[in-house]
Amino acid sequence: MLYWLMKYVLLGPLLRVFWPTKVTGLENVPAEGGAILASNHLAVADSFFMPNRVPRRVTFPAKQEYFTEPGFKGRLKKWFFTGAGQFPIDRSGGTAAQAAIDTAVRLLREGHLLGIYPEGTRSPDGRLYKGKTGVARIALEAKVPVIPVAMIGTDKVNPIGSKMWWPRKLEIHFGKPLDFSRYEGLAGDRFVERSITDEIMYALMELSGQEYVDIYAAKAKELIAAEKAGLRPSVPAQADARDVARLPESRVG
Repeated sequence: MLYWLMKYVLLGPLLRVFWPTKVTGLENVPAEGGAILASNHLAVADSFFMPNRVPRRVTFPAKQEYFTEPGFKGRLKKWFFTGAGQFPIDRSGGTAAQAAIDTAVRLLREGHLLGIYPEGTRSPDGRLYKGKTGVARIALEAKVPVIPVAMIGTDKVNPIGSKMWWPRKLEIHFGKPLDFSRYEGLAGDRFVERSITDEIMYALMELSGQEYVDIYAAKAKELIAAEKAGLRPSVPAQADARDVARLPESRVG
């Protein structure tokens, strides 16, 4: 109930009025059944603008800290993110990571739409970074399609470090569903999961027009911080996403 109140009364109308958005490919989102909406990630605002344009409810995993802050502000934040359709995950790794995957698979098997950011965190500079393979494992275990989604312009609306949202024109592009049923039964195979993830990232690169960087966004943030501190770290050699996606295992089928 709170989700729909937020979408159609409290927040959604404001987003539509102040941030005009060009939306393409919405017909690629299934009218029913489980599916993953795998998006690039430029800003916190991504989790509000994209679901606002999808007729169905979209559920996102969100870092646990959004739900555990003490005091009135913490309760308000928890209420807000819960109302926006997000559920908490512990990103400390190990069994916590598996619990997040299990929750995502359960939601998909129940027929929900699940929003996922394969990069794992926001891009620090607007480029597209290497995807984490959790999205592949979830897709294989839940046996659902993956719809790539490109967000364009949200980093200008809600820049990293800014608490303000600025009026800008946005674009959201929903790509053709990616079917990975040819890999059925191979969840847990790290080579298969990497191949699937690379195919998803290639689709995102094509949709968004972003430059691809073959390192994780979290690592890129570390490198940027180190460089600002005057340490001048060396950056690993990069592969182009087109080259990654051309690998035979990425196009089997």
